[in-house]
Amino acid sequence: MTSFWLALSAAFKWSFGFFDLTANVLNWILFLVASGFFTYWCYILVVTLGAQKDKDYHSPTEGKHPYYDPKIYKNEG
Repeated sequence: MTSFWLALSAAFKWSFGFFDLTANVLNWILFLVASGFFTYWCYILVVTLGAQKDKDYHSPTEGKHPYYDPKIYKNEG
């Protein structure tokens, strides 16, 4: 019976090592993805909107989704 518990203990020890390795790999993948997004965000800020280019920038959704739509909110007064 002791050998059963030793084998079970070894299996648990292996499984925790497996989960630890999996967590580290997943953590690195998420870190690399987040770093890629951050680098892209910095690229957009510096290259596309850098210097005074933001004055010439026009949003592709500008005017399509207004915060205030006079057709919806009519003056009832």
